[in-house]
Order: sequence, then C-alpha cells, then structure tokens
Amino acid sequence: MTAPMGNRHTARARRHWVFGYGSLIYKVDFPFLRRELAAVSGWERRFWQGSHDHRGTVEAPGRVVTLVPSPGTVCRGMAYLIDESVFEHLDHREKNSYRRHEVDISLAATDTAVTGVLYVADEGNHAFLGPAPDDEIAAHIARASGPSGSNRDYLLQLANALHELDAPDPHVHGLAKLVQELTADGARP
Repeated sequence: MTAPMGNRHTARARRHWVFGYGSLIYKVDFPFLRRELAAVSGWERRFWQGSHDHRGTVEAPGRVVTLVPSPGTVCRGMAYLIDESVFEHLDHREKNSYRRHEVDISLAATDTAVTGVLYVADEGNHAFLGPAPDDEIAAHIARASGPSGSNRDYLLQLANALHELDAPDPHVHGLAKLVQELTADGARP
C-alpha cells in the first residue's frame, strides 16, 4: 500500500542536506538517510574558531575549524541527508556560535547540486579567535584540551579523514604536520 501523495510530500519536505567539513566528517553521532562525498564552492576551512565547550575550556579555549568566505575555492567534505528532527542534536553540538547557512552542495557520486545547510562560526561571534601565523595556531592546538578531548586529536582526526577522502587541505595538513613535530616524543609546548 502506498502513502497518499500529501504524506509523501510532507515526508520529503522534512529531509535536509547538511554539509560537514570538520568533525562532522569523522564523528557521525547522528542518524542519516544518505552520506555522500560533497563540496561547497566559495568557502575554505580555517582553525579560527575558539572552542571552550569541546576542545578547550572557557579559560583556555582550543581552536576548531569554521568556514570563511573565499571566492573561487572549493571545500570538500561529506553531505548527509537527514530528517529534520536531527537538527536538534546538530544545533546543540554546534552551539558555540555556529549558525546555519543555506548553500548549494555538489554531490560527487551523482554530480548533482542540492540545496542544504552548513554550520559557520563567523568573525562576529564571541568565541572567534581569527587568523594567526600557522606556528602560533599549531602551538595553541598542541596544548589545548577540553571535555571532548585534546585539540591535537581533533586536528589529526580531521587531517586523517580528509586524507581518506582524498580531499587535500593545505591549511589542515600543514597544521597537522606542525603539531606532530611539536608533540614528537611526548614533548608538549
């Protein structure tokens, strides 16, 4: 037996695509209907957002990724088709000043574009740390830790996930190399 047309339309309307570019790539703690390699244009990852709720503390925030506008660039990550109810979990997870933005997401497997959302913490938020030289960002990441674990692990897990997706990111991979050098042989800055 098939559902009446009105119910099918309502069910479809409650589904949304979400683009993950940071921990949403490797820490998938939410239900999804589909997962696909994807990309968004005009954005790039940067470790410019402070984290006092996951990878740092209020007194010593860590650094996590956000997206910053960058015309002409492409950011690769994962897209998830989710039921609308999953936003409650994602909004809580991204509560530290991340806001939803509507974007066009390019799905790699089907070579199609869909409208979806991504979470961005822009420079106007209270936890934004902004740019700094890579060696300063790496030292910051190497020493930070919070309720969700070390900031170093966050960076290295993201770098590994991007490597597995064949999605090179010079900013992330450059910082990973610096942090690994700083923390070699157990040395911490």
